[in-house]
Amino acid sequence: MAFSLTASNIYVSSLLSRIDWLEHGFGTSSGNPIRERQVASLTQTHSDVVYSITEAGEKQAEGDGMFTNLTALWLSIRTADCIPILLVDPRAKVIAAVHAGWRGTLDQILAKTVTRLTTEYHCLPADLLVAIGPGISACCFEVGTEVADQFESAYVSARATGKLHIDLKKANLAQLLQVGVRVENIDVTEACTICTPGFHSYRRDKTAERMNSAIKIKRGAG
Repeated sequence: MAFSLTASNIYVSSLLSRIDWLEHGFGTSSGNPIRERQVASLTQTHSDVVYSITEAGEKQAEGDGMFTNLTALWLSIRTADCIPILLVDPRAKVIAAVHAGWRGTLDQILAKTVTRLTTEYHCLPADLLVAIGPGISACCFEVGTEVADQFESAYVSARATGKLHIDLKKANLAQLLQVGVRVENIDVTEACTICTPGFHSYRRDKTAERMNSAIKIKRGAG
């Protein structure tokens, strides 16, 4: 996996950092600084598919969201402009990780993840803490009308150039609010992977490099 909590190539949420039994980070580069073998990841397909994770395993299923209450198991997602989102219920001790591209955002993957947490772990949306990490921001997410027309007008802006831009972070924030997550429990980073130095960006660099972001309940948490 691809980040070290002690390295400089990491962004952490001040909101999630308040929880002493939690480890998390939004990686800004690839590599393999996570030394533990207990990692779960998915074959990401820009879907609305969410899994309950019961064991470690690399790319163990096709989907873009996952959650668990297991300790000492990293949930890891890979991004290179899409939006990485990490969630935790401090009361129920449940964590989740979501990969939200524009297709997944349209399909409400984040809201569906919250719904799975409420149905399978009896989490209350008002208890959840959520960090929306570095990804393409409205400043750089230029799209054609075929994409823009699928989004509500609140998330689409027209620039002086006549180009249309989408605000994926705002759209995912709205999903959280609609399902009952409190605004004060949501941390949204403004960092844009295209115009902020140090992030991998497929649109900017046209490479296969991906950032890795992950979340874990520490061993012994209880």
